[in-house]
Amino acid sequence: MSKKINLPWNSLGLIGVLIVLVLFFSLMSDYFFSTVTFRTLVNQIPALTVIAVGMTYVLLVAGIDLSVGSVMALSAAVVGVLIVDFNLPVVIAIVAGLFVGLSFGVASGFVSAHWKIPSFVVTLGVLEIARGGAYLVTSSETKYIGDPIAFIGSPVPGIGVSAALIMAVAVVIFAQWLLSKTVFGRYMIAIGTNEEAVRLAGINPVKWKVAVFAIAGLLAGLGGVFQLGYLQSADPNAGIGLELSAIAAVVIGGTSLSGGRGSVVNSFFGVLIIAVMQTGLAQLGVSESSKRIITGLVIIAAVLFDQYREPLAKKLNRIA
Repeated sequence: MSKKINLPWNSLGLIGVLIVLVLFFSLMSDYFFSTVTFRTLVNQIPALTVIAVGMTYVLLVAGIDLSVGSVMALSAAVVGVLIVDFNLPVVIAIVAGLFVGLSFGVASGFVSAHWKIPSFVVTLGVLEIARGGAYLVTSSETKYIGDPIAFIGSPVPGIGVSAALIMAVAVVIFAQWLLSKTVFGRYMIAIGTNEEAVRLAGINPVKWKVAVFAIAGLLAGLGGVFQLGYLQSADPNAGIGLELSAIAAVVIGGTSLSGGRGSVVNSFFGVLIIAVMQTGLAQLGVSESSKRIITGLVIIAAVLFDQYREPLAKKLNRIA
């Protein structure tokens, strides 16, 4: 008996897009295809990577989190102030920053799931609260930290990539395992596919949705720590618009906006595509406003392609 093999067409397609982008920008710019460019590129993405992981989980349960950029900024601000103004040890400050992110995630998830308020509305409010909190905590000033936090974002000797990138990749691997190999992952997919059916099966979706938003908040806090390590300073304006980049990366990776389908690994490929595109456009001298227009068009194209992705994958598997 012959057995059909379901090939990972989504991942292969994303890798193909990534290769095409690298080749295109390498031909268009004399400086793109270099070790310096690639090291700089990968050392810039840890914060966006972990935030995209959390966004993947939120979209899987048919939610959305618009607050992650602001929560990241607030978490980073808390860490920066505790180190600079209160002279607390770095480890304690980082734990406090992660707790801030976790708390905001739990609050967003509880309000949205318990009172059945659309997460779009709830997290839009949380976005403003967290951003205002970042300004208050820092007195609207950038807090320069320097060496105490630099070890997180600095390249590891002999490797060339930062400790933050290594940790971000570890988060991607663990999150993919959690999604594909555990009961929690199956519940996320089930809730995103048909929440009422999950409820009728005797499973309370509220606590699972709160857990998902809690993870997203915690990862936003971790993103703040990674950004601190990269910039060595806490900026209350940091992360503005980052939620849009995270959503773009996750949608490009094939996670459905309506819930029930997605992959953390593919979201990581989406992050790489966004990073390569932005770096390449910058090297070509494209203005920031034009880059935003192009990113918006890519998001729309990804959403349109999402409508035909699954039928196309099934057709390709039949051919294979």
